[in-house]
Amino acid sequence: MEQKIIEPKKKIKEGFIGQKRIVLPPNIRKKVINNPIVKNFYLTAIGHYPKAANHDIVRKFGSKEYILLYCTEGFGYIHIFGEKLLLSPNSYYIIPKNASHHYQSHEITPWSIFWVHFSGDIAENIYNRFTEGSLAHVQEIPFVESRIKQFNLIYTLLEHSVDEKDMEIINIKLLNFMSSFIYYKEVNPDVYNTNSISKSILYMKKNLRERFSVEDLAMQQNLSVSHYLRSFKQKTGSSPINYFNQLKIQESCQYLYFSDMSIKEICAELGFIDQYYFSRLFKLITGTSPSRYKKLHKR
Repeated sequence: MEQKIIEPKKKIKEGFIGQKRIVLPPNIRKKVINNPIVKNFYLTAIGHYPKAANHDIVRKFGSKEYILLYCTEGFGYIHIFGEKLLLSPNSYYIIPKNASHHYQSHEITPWSIFWVHFSGDIAENIYNRFTEGSLAHVQEIPFVESRIKQFNLIYTLLEHSVDEKDMEIINIKLLNFMSSFIYYKEVNPDVYNTNSISKSILYMKKNLRERFSVEDLAMQQNLSVSHYLRSFKQKTGSSPINYFNQLKIQESCQYLYFSDMSIKEICAELGFIDQYYFSRLFKLITGTSPSRYKKLHKR
């Protein structure tokens, strides 16, 4: 009986069905580098490889640019710094320049990745924001459709023109696209604020009309009063009641600025029974009285 020989799957760098890929030619790259508007941060290549079976890239001496790899489907591996990192759906990684690396899609469930090669004077700063001062690791990030739309817009603009002004628009939008990864936690704190004190602050913000005691707030988070007070102080530098009052005064400023509500009505809206106490607290926090604030800042 003839023995069947199974050939190993061929490793490929590109050529995937539905792929998008643009690499800037040297002459365009030179113009970008000399453009004072975008020389701080610019792309050199960009692409999208859907279901990239057998995708396999080895760069023994690394790349001259930083590389963003963003996975939306399937799985893949990044070998770097002596580690094997798993890139799964809704996660990303930035490979630093000049770092030896090897990345590959999973054999059974290959990844779909969006990728960007970028450089510029602030590229290292962007990478440092990604690493957060420690050895880089894969970051998980919630999927948002707007991020994909940003990528597609950048790609479409690049397809149509590489004129100087268009390259400025493209790279300004690229920085915004990158910020959707690097600064997602800061722009969307509610997604990541899962600890009890963050939840308590969110609870305060949603209930500014109420009057809470420390006991009420601690109970709401299923914590003892002593533990709640200590934890709140460590996170905010303030006591819970002082913090809650500051939130109320901040909200009262909005009413004074944007509405025709009287001070008495604002007090009722924010749970202050004593109008004079509200006025004293307002002056203590803002340095002026509510009536004077309204007179100075009323639109």
